Amino acid sequence: MGWIGRIMRLGRVAENAGPAPEPTVGPPAGVRGSLQVRHVDAGSCNGCEVEISGAFGPVYDAERFGARLVASPRHADALIVTGVVTRNMAQPLRNTLAATPAPRLVIACGDCALNRGVFGDAYGVVGAVGEVIPVDVEIPGCPPSPDQVVSALRSVTRR
Repeated sequence: MGWIGRIMRLGRVAENAGPAPEPTVGPPAGVRGSLQVRHVDAGSCNGCEVEISGAFGPVYDAERFGARLVASPRHADALIVTGVVTRNMAQPLRNTLAATPAPRLVIACGDCALNRGVFGDAYGVVGAVGEVIPVDVEIPGCPPSPDQVVSALRSVTRR
């Protein structure tokens, strides 16, 4: 029996995801186990983006828990915002939130998004995400691991 036979015999092999974490916030109305997420970089160093990419990649596979990245805020149930909010991104962030249909969630990802991180008093910084728009879910870390990102998304989808 060759490698094809072994694949047919074993099937898909993946890590056990474990129990779903305790919900930090309920899903928006209309979200039934599925969450369409739009990512917004408000002024980050791209560390969080690398980890979000890893969370949606083949190893952590956030889509198996019902979370999916979308290209337009008009198709999104939630925004995941990374980085401090810079002067040039404050209004585009508000516009993106306004373009996202209600009810919606805002997920602040990373220490910079939560408390300005290392960019604390930089001249081009307006503030943390919560100082510009209301935040529903927080993911701490610099940068947060893909496990933390997936866990936060699972707390919303309850899967």
